[in-house]
Amino acid sequence: MAKEYINKEVEKILARQDIETSLKQAYISAFLLASYKAENLKVFDMRETSSLCDYHILATANNPTQARSMMDELRRIYRDYKITTRTLEGDESADWILLDTGDVITHVFQLATRDVFDLDQVLLKNRQVQIPEEYYYSNADVEEERDNLKGYF
Repeated sequence: MAKEYINKEVEKILARQDIETSLKQAYISAFLLASYKAENLKVFDMRETSSLCDYHILATANNPTQARSMMDELRRIYRDYKITTRTLEGDESADWILLDTGDVITHVFQLATRDVFDLDQVLLKNRQVQIPEEYYYSNADVEEERDNLKGYF
């Protein structure tokens, strides 16, 4: 059920004609990370200040398992929708996992590691992209899912 929901939402993002390809990738990453309950999720627009990438995405995971799950699912989505990934770094320890598509660099940190490296401060001079509210898994979604499971157990 979750995979179908995620795929449907990714297809909605990819179908948008009002935004460019790299922003679509950033929105896909933000949507997926929010769906996996990432904390302190931020998207920074780097187009004015860097030739390295168009967007940096920062997120915090509560534990290494959550961090790896987020990145595994993001890699699956990218693979399924033919979005090339250039590199994946830090998967072993999961303190800081970085996934680079060329246009978008996604960082998932453990809280202590995010505080130490403080990329938020480094990227602060860049415009922060507003993440659409509907990308977050809401309490209404939780209630609906709970209702769908009644009688299942």
